[in-house]
Amino acid sequence: MAERRAAARAAAEPDFLQFNDLACETVGGRVIFATNEWFAPAANLLKREPPQFITSAFTEFGKWMDGWETRRKRIPGHDWCIIQLGVPGLIYGFDVDTSFFTGNHSPYVSIQAGCLDEPPTFTLDGDRTGMAASDSQLAAVAKLGSEVWPELVPVSELQPGYSDCCHNYFKVNFTHRVTHLRLNMYPDGGISRLRVYGVGQRDWSSVSTRQDVDLVALTNGGVCLGYSDAHFGHPRNMIGFGRAANMADGWETARRLDRPKELKVDQRGILQVPGWEWAVFRLGHPGVISSIEVDTNHFKGNFPDSCRIEACSLTPKEEAQCIRTRWESGKWQVLLPPQKLRPHHRHLYSEAELTLTRPVSHVRLIIAPDGGVSRLRLWASKL
Repeated sequence: MAERRAAARAAAEPDFLQFNDLACETVGGRVIFATNEWFAPAANLLKREPPQFITSAFTEFGKWMDGWETRRKRIPGHDWCIIQLGVPGLIYGFDVDTSFFTGNHSPYVSIQAGCLDEPPTFTLDGDRTGMAASDSQLAAVAKLGSEVWPELVPVSELQPGYSDCCHNYFKVNFTHRVTHLRLNMYPDGGISRLRVYGVGQRDWSSVSTRQDVDLVALTNGGVCLGYSDAHFGHPRNMIGFGRAANMADGWETARRLDRPKELKVDQRGILQVPGWEWAVFRLGHPGVISSIEVDTNHFKGNFPDSCRIEACSLTPKEEAQCIRTRWESGKWQVLLPPQKLRPHHRHLYSEAELTLTRPVSHVRLIIAPDGGVSRLRLWASKL
């Protein structure tokens, strides 16, 4: 296979970062309780955008910070909040980001998890800056018993928010579905973002075998397992909610350096180039794919020239082997033959254009020579 190897990851960057952020506000994650939000509201923890720092920005309560920051505690206890995941599922790791909290970060953190059959009815609304939990809010949250939820991250030290140490990664070994988290800071201070990396879990027993669903969507348990390059945007963005908000909300690779000096096309107008980029996904449930959507929304001068999609069915053991070999050992078969792509366009492919009629569990999107795709949808009926 002609491909450019992705740049080596930093040794400190864990593998779970390629999974989905199950708590991000864009997938419905929200903070439903916080003990204190004096300097900055806890809702900031779940923003999609990276934190920023504005030197001259102040509020009537003090320095404006793009994160969650409590007042300096002068009473017994510690500060904590409850987060409702946008997509319930299995959690593999956390990034507790303290960016820009350099003299005011929380020195220690722990994280607990719960799986609630009925989500709480209370929530936090409006600008919470300068506020603390009321007696009624404390009474309502006490009914959750969150203080005894299983501990995913024990009490652990956090590094301050300088650029070379602000990402505090915690790998998780917890095999139960999670709907809510309790984030504890000890005793007070600030955290800019909480990223909750995992795989969604849907109750498939309620889905009819005659119902077409997007099997690769993050809400249905789809997850990225590997890719060749993600210079400007991660492949996991392609299985997110709705249509992409902008180019940053899609997958975009760097320009390949092995592009011919002069480009040529075949009889279909598809560029003849030696290399390509790829991304592999495990479907949330095996199924027979009946239609496909490849959306290049927002990619106007940097869309791929063409794409094709391959698929296969793998056992967990075979998947593990493929991950070790960077997917060079997969049993790939063509699902969608090479297709010429257009800029800023929603490409729809029907069953008549697909070449596989058997159930599959994994797919590989291949783009040539490089560029950006905002969304990938694989519609199918489950097995």
